[in-house]
Amino acid sequence: MKQKTLLQYFEWYLPADAGHWRRAAADAAHLRQAGFTGVWLPSAYKGAAGRSDVGYGVYDLYDLGEFNQKGSVPTKYGTKEEYLAAVRALQGQGLAVLADVVLNHRMGADACELVEAESCDPGDRRRETGQEAPISAWTKFTFPGRGGRYSAFQWNHTHFDGVDWDDRAKRKGVFQFEGKNWDGEVDGENGNYDYLMGADLDMGNPAVVAELDRWGEWYLGETGVDGFRLDAVKHIRFTFFTHWLETLREKTGKELWAVGEYWSPELPALTHYLDSCGKTMCLFDVPLHFNLMRASCSGGNFDMRRIFDGTLVDARPERAVTFVDNHDTQPGQALQSWVQGWFKPLAYALILLRQGGTPCVFYGDYYGIPHNNIGAVGPQLETLLRLRQEVALGEQTDYLDDFNIIGWTRAGDEAHPGSGCAVILSDGPGGRKTMCAGAQFAGRTFVDLLGNCPGEVVLDESGSAAFAVNGGSVSVWGPRPE
Repeated sequence: MKQKTLLQYFEWYLPADAGHWRRAAADAAHLRQAGFTGVWLPSAYKGAAGRSDVGYGVYDLYDLGEFNQKGSVPTKYGTKEEYLAAVRALQGQGLAVLADVVLNHRMGADACELVEAESCDPGDRRRETGQEAPISAWTKFTFPGRGGRYSAFQWNHTHFDGVDWDDRAKRKGVFQFEGKNWDGEVDGENGNYDYLMGADLDMGNPAVVAELDRWGEWYLGETGVDGFRLDAVKHIRFTFFTHWLETLREKTGKELWAVGEYWSPELPALTHYLDSCGKTMCLFDVPLHFNLMRASCSGGNFDMRRIFDGTLVDARPERAVTFVDNHDTQPGQALQSWVQGWFKPLAYALILLRQGGTPCVFYGDYYGIPHNNIGAVGPQLETLLRLRQEVALGEQTDYLDDFNIIGWTRAGDEAHPGSGCAVILSDGPGGRKTMCAGAQFAGRTFVDLLGNCPGEVVLDESGSAAFAVNGGSVSVWGPRPE
């Protein structure tokens, strides 16, 4: 059985050619052969910007590229028929499909409503900064292009807590509607971080929750996806997704593996959320991403012994989805925190060749980002993916004991002949580290399976040897192929 390995199958600047679902379907066999076990597809429903919407400006959850809305029938990625075909093609290769789900807000309303509201301090949404007054809010969603198919539900201001635009006065702000309160259990940034953008859903409104439950059941029945990537969970009442996922699991009988995006570099915030929602989902390991980013930008002055300090994979490995970069961290985005290219092979070794966490590879690293003239990580990433499935198996022993040069060994297992390895990497000068792979390798000859260090190493009677690494590089020493 393969170790779980995800691929985020998009980056922000994909061409708006409505061809991505077709590309995913055509790529399915290759992705299986490369060693992936699951694919996270971008949001499939119609956004406010129509064919140019990446998927986070949610307009109509029921329009998967089927109706002429927001200037087009297809989404940025294609039509509903093509989306369903991509899901089937990926699943036909044994790949689990995760759907990107955005439930926090709506954008691109069909009409405005006059609503009593009061402005809040953007830096502390608990503090009112003005008198209650009527504003013109984009909150009426009637979906005329869909004409009530799949759901007759229409959204109005009673279903939202607030907005960030008063169309009558043409002014931006954070406006909380009369009689409404921001969700109580959310991230504490900005005093209360319920409000993020657009028209903010009122998760305390039973009608809202009931409609999201209906949509979730419809979506699973319509698409057959295997789970979800959940956007912006820190902005939504912490108990909501517990309810939503458990309801859908009960109704469908499916496991529905889920991973939430809680964007915080602070481990206590992530563990608090996990404790709040039980074993409902995993979370992306944002603290690890920032450690990787800082190491890549430190010119060899990052203490590599601390690379896992304060990370989710260290504290809750079974609930951590590890990643190097994603669509939000890539250059040009609001959360830009790009891991430098020279460090990418080291970073991917750190998430792909260890026991803890479920690694998620970024499309922009696997295929490149032409918009930014960033090339793919290349053959080393392909090799690391293969080594994850064939070599990096069995008990792990860490040697995280040097400022620059760290490593670990994997003992291998009987089910995979030729498995077992010694991984060594350095963010500074090259060198050697003595590590023990296990007595079962006594007298065996190891070579660098990445091809970065030439030569061979013969392990002693204990299965130990001094393994080499080049400066700013990674080597994976394993049994010489027979």
